[in-house]
Amino acid sequence: MAKTQPPSKRLQARFRRLFAETAEDRAQEEKLDPPRPFIEHFIDLRNCIVRCAVAWALGMLLIAPFSPWVIEALQWPLRTSGLAEAGVQMQGLEVGVGFSLFMTTMLWGGTILALPAMLYFIFQFVFPGLRRHERNLIRFTLGVGVFLFLGGVSLCFGFTLKLALRALMAINAWMNVPVEFLQAEPYIGFVLKVLLAFGLAFQFPLVLLALGWLGLISAESLRARRGLAIVGIFVLAMFLTPPDPLSQIVMAVPMCLLYEMTIWLVRLREKVAAEAEE
Repeated sequence: MAKTQPPSKRLQARFRRLFAETAEDRAQEEKLDPPRPFIEHFIDLRNCIVRCAVAWALGMLLIAPFSPWVIEALQWPLRTSGLAEAGVQMQGLEVGVGFSLFMTTMLWGGTILALPAMLYFIFQFVFPGLRRHERNLIRFTLGVGVFLFLGGVSLCFGFTLKLALRALMAINAWMNVPVEFLQAEPYIGFVLKVLLAFGLAFQFPLVLLALGWLGLISAESLRARRGLAIVGIFVLAMFLTPPDPLSQIVMAVPMCLLYEMTIWLVRLREKVAAEAEE
């Protein structure tokens, strides 16, 4: 009866199979992207740019009819925070505010809708020159990056924005500056910026993982600077979130957990690299 490997060994073996370079990969290097004239690479780049531009334009056209629904959805944190029941409403003060919000929705929504197609065209241009393990690494990084971005945005939209709005309104009341309505453009801009800040902040582990993959940092150095990293994360959260402590904690705690996960992944990569050298 075959001896069953422990889960850690099976994970290392799978990690090595997907992301480690093999002798077969090196042998196939010349077949990946044979030398071509510069003009052919330039034509491929031009086609990539044109396809990305067309995808972006189509994304904006597709989101345009749903712009009113998007603006209504972005008001959900205001309604669920309890401020709407207190009489706080979003209002427009200029004659062109509707058109301005329509254009904002088209640009942001079209970019988000077109992003998968744009990434596909970019990777279609880049992948022929990459080896198998490099393609797998990019796919892994892209998948994890999308997951982390959506996780950060979901956390912000479903929890943080409500707390931030309540805290800011409480500060207004404490300062004897009651607010009965919110201007539409500044409010939508505030919501979009905070959502984007959370999504991008959750990409922080991928940056460290890339540096570790390139050998610029080690798991031991990340572990030794854990305290400094935690302080830096809380300082970053202070600048990226609204000025209330709870929002900063909501962003910083998951980022600290992701930092610990990054240490583990970099350490796993180091073990696989060490075994490959042996």
